[in-house]
Amino acid sequence: MENNIVISMEQQFGEVVDIILQHKSRASKVVNEELLLTAWHVGGYVSAKLKSEEWGSKVVTQLSEYIRSQRPDIKGYSRRSIYNMVMFYEEYSSETFASTVEKYLNSEFVQSLPAQITTTSITPSTGANVIVQSLPAQLVQHKNGPMPKILGLTTFTNHIEILCRCKSNEERLFYILYANKEHLVSRELQRCISNQTYSTLLSSKNNMSKGMLETYPNAPIMFKDTLFVDFLNLPKKHSEGKLKKGLVENMKQFILELGKDFISMDQEYRLQVGSSTYKADLLFYHRGLQALVAVELKKTKFHPRDLGQLEFYLEALDRDVKRSNENPSIGIILCPEADRVVVEYAMSRSMSPTMIAEYKRILIPQERLQQQLDEFCNLFLTKK
Repeated sequence: MENNIVISMEQQFGEVVDIILQHKSRASKVVNEELLLTAWHVGGYVSAKLKSEEWGSKVVTQLSEYIRSQRPDIKGYSRRSIYNMVMFYEEYSSETFASTVEKYLNSEFVQSLPAQITTTSITPSTGANVIVQSLPAQLVQHKNGPMPKILGLTTFTNHIEILCRCKSNEERLFYILYANKEHLVSRELQRCISNQTYSTLLSSKNNMSKGMLETYPNAPIMFKDTLFVDFLNLPKKHSEGKLKKGLVENMKQFILELGKDFISMDQEYRLQVGSSTYKADLLFYHRGLQALVAVELKKTKFHPRDLGQLEFYLEALDRDVKRSNENPSIGIILCPEADRVVVEYAMSRSMSPTMIAEYKRILIPQERLQQQLDEFCNLFLTKK
């Protein structure tokens, strides 16, 4: 009886925590939207002044100095920051960006993000801040247009990183959606851009088995075909043990390469089959797919025999480890090189959910494809 009471109380406490986290998330979203709207309107105002030649670059410097001297409590308005706001407004208010968003998503994301001014006052009895009035967005928009809803999906800092480092509107759209999906902070986003997540995630996938594509149809736009392990500083010649040790010691960075839905469970995970014991190199759990993911590490070029070993491990995981509410286990062979034709032959008849991924010690350029971006955006819409 006491145990049932304890469990009931824990469930109720958990519900309270869920309420707190839900409202905390909503509060963070509101704060982020207001910061974005501030940057949008300040950027639009200054942009209009510069374009009309009413202001020059010296005036922007004077504006920054004025804010710093007259309102020292207002931070974040250096000359560089103000020009970032101008870039933010000019690039994202362009017709070409709006057309790209409409092409891959829909017109809803081009529509304006609702903006309000809220004024506060102090109540004499409690001293608490309370909202006493909400004014329409038109009062703060000046003459610049409304901010597209799509921009509210990530932070201003992330937007500046995307604008400065991504050339095409398609690439910018991808990283806005990816930063939102993976909840990336600025440092994590920087690494994703450096490692060409756009091209490695959206490139043409011939590295997945027939079983993978049938069981997990969205897998091509959820799993990268190339992972960069430059953070390991591996020599050209290295052992599987050194690779495994480096990945375990740098698991946080490795998971960022894989995707934030991965949870590390174990290394050299023991699988008892009959009287023999086998060890899967790395075992993860994918929260989004609700499936175990076994990663086998290879120091040499992919060989078809590697696939048989991995499929054997997946069978053992599904029979003895997988829970009834979980989906079929997934297997990934991570190797430094793979002949695309050999991979295609090996994958074509495999009914297990498996894939081959290459790891690279240094960054390399990759082809960027719009068709896969379209698929990624469709997946984003279905998750809304």
